[in-house]
Amino acid sequence: MVVGTLEGAPVKWIVTGAAGMLGRDVVDYCERQSHDVVSLTRADLDLTDASSVDECVSALRPNVIVNCAGFTAVDACETDHDKAFAGNATVPRNLAAACDRVDARLIHISTDYVFDGTKSAPYHELDPTNPLSVYGASKLAGELAVQEILGDDSTILRTSWVCGEHGPNMVKTVLHLASGEGPLRFVNDQRGCPTFTADLAIAIDRFATSSTGGLFHVTNQGAVSWYEFVLEIVRELGADTARVEPIASKDLQPPRPAPRPANSVLENRAMTAAAMPLLDDFRVPLRQLVATLVAPSP
Repeated sequence: MVVGTLEGAPVKWIVTGAAGMLGRDVVDYCERQSHDVVSLTRADLDLTDASSVDECVSALRPNVIVNCAGFTAVDACETDHDKAFAGNATVPRNLAAACDRVDARLIHISTDYVFDGTKSAPYHELDPTNPLSVYGASKLAGELAVQEILGDDSTILRTSWVCGEHGPNMVKTVLHLASGEGPLRFVNDQRGCPTFTADLAIAIDRFATSSTGGLFHVTNQGAVSWYEFVLEIVRELGADTARVEPIASKDLQPPRPAPRPANSVLENRAMTAAAMPLLDDFRVPLRQLVATLVAPSP
């Protein structure tokens, strides 16, 4: 199966996980680009049911499916292995098989958690994977299923530390905490690249319309610890940064059930090699998001 370029042509999309933080921004951006978009939520279609997925995709015959669905509750995955692998491995396998039958491109969203975080430098796409958590293992299984079925007729995008206007995320958490009293304690021994859904949606559209296949790391630029990221958020709020205090992961209370990679920094090496535009420094969309979230309701 060979999927040709879609640049300049009408694009029919299916976006799964369309009610989620990334899915909503992908749908919104695609509609602004005048793509024909079908939004699917958990209530619309059971993505773990291969027959239902095949029937839906065969009926709609999209050019592109963007899989934003998944079980992303990292700590809950540790105690619900079956749900984690159903949402993060079975679902992409079902979508890949359906795409194969209708000659559609699958864009599948994956994660920095496929790495163990022990590397001293940023991770690039050819680095060996070694997930520490059930979440990471289930997401890696999803990647492998997609690659097995579609190869480079798929596009796998690993991203990290995702924030956006919709759904819970670190920016919203800090805005809530900053409205109260007392210190804001965040770990300074986990590093990554904050990535914003509004920017990620634009990158997804570029990958889809150019039919660029393969495995890519896609993040906003700029690596920070969680402590440093929170400092940036509080600074954007114009609040007192002295309230932000660094702690070690081992001192988190309560302790987190799922181990986190200490180094989640993803190098966007494959994007650069493919001459794909890199996303802005994270401080640019952070400023825009904070302004949106603190703006008074109309």
